[in-house]
Amino acid sequence: MRHQIKGAMGVRFAEVLTPDALDFLVALDSRFAGRRAVVLSNRRARRGTLPGFLPETAHLRADPDWRVAPPAPGLVDRRVEITGPPDPKMAVNALNSGASVWMADFEDATAPAWHNVVSGQLTLIDARARRLDFTDPRGKRYVLADRTATVVARPRGWHLVEKGFVVDGRPISASLFDVGLYLFHGTRRPYLYLPKLENHHEARLWNDVFVFAQQYLGLPAGTIRATVLIETITAAFEMDEILYELRDHASGLNAGRWDYIFSIIKNLGQRQEFVLPDRADVTMTVPFMRAYTELLVRTCHRRGAHAIGGMSAFIPSAQNPAALDRVRADKRREAGDGFDGSWVAHPGLVDVCREEFDAVLGDRPHQLSRLRNDVEVTEADLLAVDKTPGRVTSAGLRADIAVTVRYVDAWLGGTGAVALSGLMEDAATAEIARCQVWQWLYHHTPLADGGTVTEPLVRAILAEEVAALSTGRDAAGRSRAQAAAQIFERTALAEELPAFFTTDAYAHHLAPPAR
Repeated sequence: MRHQIKGAMGVRFAEVLTPDALDFLVALDSRFAGRRAVVLSNRRARRGTLPGFLPETAHLRADPDWRVAPPAPGLVDRRVEITGPPDPKMAVNALNSGASVWMADFEDATAPAWHNVVSGQLTLIDARARRLDFTDPRGKRYVLADRTATVVARPRGWHLVEKGFVVDGRPISASLFDVGLYLFHGTRRPYLYLPKLENHHEARLWNDVFVFAQQYLGLPAGTIRATVLIETITAAFEMDEILYELRDHASGLNAGRWDYIFSIIKNLGQRQEFVLPDRADVTMTVPFMRAYTELLVRTCHRRGAHAIGGMSAFIPSAQNPAALDRVRADKRREAGDGFDGSWVAHPGLVDVCREEFDAVLGDRPHQLSRLRNDVEVTEADLLAVDKTPGRVTSAGLRADIAVTVRYVDAWLGGTGAVALSGLMEDAATAEIARCQVWQWLYHHTPLADGGTVTEPLVRAILAEEVAALSTGRDAAGRSRAQAAAQIFERTALAEELPAFFTTDAYAHHLAPPAR
């Protein structure tokens, strides 16, 4: 198979894109590209179908005896996990934050420009070699502490490609590109987070990738470990099955709350009973979210896997002291529900999260022994979106349009983790927001404060937001804001809802710089 690097070779990129590493990528592509295409075809075919527990795997769910592999070194105590893009500054701060785990995020928190994805691999190489450092504009140098967090990398999802590396004229799967380079460049602890799985067949594909990679690289069986984000409504009905497919490599499930809400709108948004209120009203305590998280804990602990709670995206500041109280309440609820740890997006939230889990765990590294046999969740419970209290308001509509345009604008500028209105936002926020606008338009949803969601109204708000975003910018900045508006129009105002804004934006706007 012929392959070619299309992206420019930046400083030290040759350390990542070695001939042997590229041969490994080609081997992965040769073996798994066809199966990836089947996965994407099956996703399209299933979209819009009401999900449920699978009758053909009922025996597996009922079997009390099977369990996943025991926790791997560095993944026994996971009470605080911090997430962020793999750039040197964020990496040093996260690794030194006091968190148990740092999720190096090549997916939602990274704009997938060629420079970002390859330099992100360099960051992980330098972190493993303990030579990672960062010097700020004032000349202060930051280096790694003696004790740092365990690194867990999150690759991009199966739906994305990497245009900077082609095999037989085709862009390689972004998942295989990210995972392949991460595994090839070696670590004693090749740990991963797997995003956006929709069913257990996709878990089986990942398991086969791991088995092949271990054989190719000479790693002992079971060395690679993966935590799966349960962030799609379809995967919520197949948690047992997903763990079973990955059982020799599984280390847990994570409640990927924001993408989960997005997936409900994407898959079921044409049905009136799945219309959601303002995004701010869809909290973790509404009935369908509560059912999903309780089932996740019960499933994990029954199978010996860690249950990891969802993201707290607040940015702590003196101007917003109430944010810490909300984070504390969120983590207290998760620890009390049986989760073994949880996510934060900012180093300033690590202590808050740790205190709440310490109060429940004490000296124990986890609470896997808490089986939550009291939990009984039905199909109706997982689909009870119509029981979500709240309203659709003009303020909520404007907030969705504003956050989408401002996030996409930053994403086009190369930034995937963006501070907006006191929150550290990533691509999942923009996905929820633009899908809500599409859903409200599709259903001609009335606004609680008067009027109806219509396309002229949305376009008028969009124009105002783009004008505000463009104020004071040079020509390039104004052009980028217009590009963000065009992406919003294509992905929120189309007759049929596109599955992801990232695929559209990457195809149109993030071509790798030519060699």
